Amino acid sequence: MASLFLDRDGVLNERIVDGYVTRPDDFRIIDGVLEAMALFAKLFDHIFIVTNQQGIGKGLMSEADLAAIHDHFVAEVVKAGGRIDRIYHCPALKSEHSFQRKPSIGMALRARRDFPDVRLHKAVMVGDMPSDMLFGRRAGMTTVLVGPEPQTATQYPHLVDFYFPDLLAYAKSLSKG
Repeated sequence: MASLFLDRDGVLNERIVDGYVTRPDDFRIIDGVLEAMALFAKLFDHIFIVTNQQGIGKGLMSEADLAAIHDHFVAEVVKAGGRIDRIYHCPALKSEHSFQRKPSIGMALRARRDFPDVRLHKAVMVGDMPSDMLFGRRAGMTTVLVGPEPQTATQYPHLVDFYFPDLLAYAKSLSKG
């Protein structure tokens, strides 16, 4: 049973440099993501989002604000023919060194606990940052780096199994295979 783990900011929505998505209107879905999510729904048994959200820990937003953002996104994904089985987030500050915060694997273990058929060694982690790749590697997953510039793939070749310019390119590559 293959599972897909997706980072959020920079993979599904446009990253706000030096800032945070704090309300649904700030959540700008990257072109092609909704089409990719529909393709993934046919290819993966489980689809999870794993996201560090220290904006909560900094007091810039609440858990309710985050839930509203995620509810908005999930509705768009479902409308496009996709699905998200669960969203895991960690509100802890980076300085707290929480086991739930990527690159630690707490969120992966929560998914495995919540969905007993998840096999992390058969899972894929897609992200745009070294911490996402390290999270995937530590959990025993295949790692896929996405983003316009592949520098992480060349800087950290031991962490990156595959590189694609965006999520849709990755989804299309799986659909062909």
